[in-house]
Amino acid sequence: MYFANGREIGSVDSQPTKFAARELLLRGSLALNHVVGATPELLSRHTIVLAADGRYRSTYSPVPALTAAAVNWPLASSGVLDLKGPQAAGRIAKFAASLLTAIAVAIAFLTVRRSLPMRSALLLAAGLGLGTGLWSTVSQTLWQHETAILGFMVAVHALTARSPGTTRGLLIGAGIALACTSRLSVIPAGSVLLLATWACYGTRTMIAALSIVAAAGAILIVHNINAFGHVLGPLPYLESLHGQFHATDRSFQLGWEGYAGLLISPSRGLLIFSPVVAVAVLGIRAAWSEGWHAAQRWCLLAAAAQFALYGAYSVWWAGHTFGPRYMLDVLPFLVPSAALGMTHLRLRSVGGACAALALAWSIAVSALGAYVYPAELWNTDPREVDQYHERLWDWRDTQIRRAFETPPNPRNFMLFE
Repeated sequence: MYFANGREIGSVDSQPTKFAARELLLRGSLALNHVVGATPELLSRHTIVLAADGRYRSTYSPVPALTAAAVNWPLASSGVLDLKGPQAAGRIAKFAASLLTAIAVAIAFLTVRRSLPMRSALLLAAGLGLGTGLWSTVSQTLWQHETAILGFMVAVHALTARSPGTTRGLLIGAGIALACTSRLSVIPAGSVLLLATWACYGTRTMIAALSIVAAAGAILIVHNINAFGHVLGPLPYLESLHGQFHATDRSFQLGWEGYAGLLISPSRGLLIFSPVVAVAVLGIRAAWSEGWHAAQRWCLLAAAAQFALYGAYSVWWAGHTFGPRYMLDVLPFLVPSAALGMTHLRLRSVGGACAALALAWSIAVSALGAYVYPAELWNTDPREVDQYHERLWDWRDTQIRRAFETPPNPRNFMLFE
């Protein structure tokens, strides 16, 4: 399903990662000097800069590029993928993002299958994988979300498993490390999962997890200092651009708009684009009642911590995208609650009928994103959403309605040519 539209849905922010992955496979380096040399126009974007080490580099974490190169290496080494072909970078991004997202959904299925019958587990996996932005956004290009969500899904699976302590700790640590080094903004959720490891399984398991996270973090810090001269790499530079691109002079501001917008904005709200996620609400009470020695309560806290950060972020709408991109990072933590919520649903009931309608709507909206966006032009027409934020609350001209009224994107299937 992720491949079915036959195209990569990229953006200015996601493009440097796919070029870096290709350069790593082709030349063994993450530097983008050859890319810039071939296409100097790329320097007009803020996502490629001349770093402190004298090389042109992506302004985003190198971890998604490393991951994408790893999963594409068999294709490149066998000659299936022509690294010098005109669509090589797009195919690298599409294959890696789709594969990593699909693996995350498979892990979610295995996680809930422990407590749910087969049919219910498959429905939950369908809701997660096809009824959310995992289909329309995460699986379509190298945003950083694909590696972060995969990492967190691994960690959640290990937290709720019955594996030995050391093995569990290493898996949790590997998942948190993959997520947080790919996307620094998810560190709040990662920190909660480390606390969960200690509370649920003791000091030894937590130390095993923390050692993996600390090692990965140290490697990233060394890279950032060597390449950019700062422990956070290019992050301070990116945050300084909000006034230029997003009509705001700060990175964070407390208020109701961000929190409400992430949930119910007509063009960015999670519950508007993916109402099937509300199934997780049905399981919140049961998850919380599990106590502090159960992973379910800690997963809720991880979701709350991440939601708290994104709601206070001044660019909570996530720029040009289809639907609630930032809230997709929260989904792995809702999986255990959704599994508990599924146990309360009966297909032949009012609640079951509402859930079925929510699933159908969610999948239909995700399909619009996969096959239409960005041809609907909502982010820029009639006015640039990054400059005119009131458009995020316009119920008369919503992104979903615009996509519904727009023909399929003419670039569909281009990667099959």
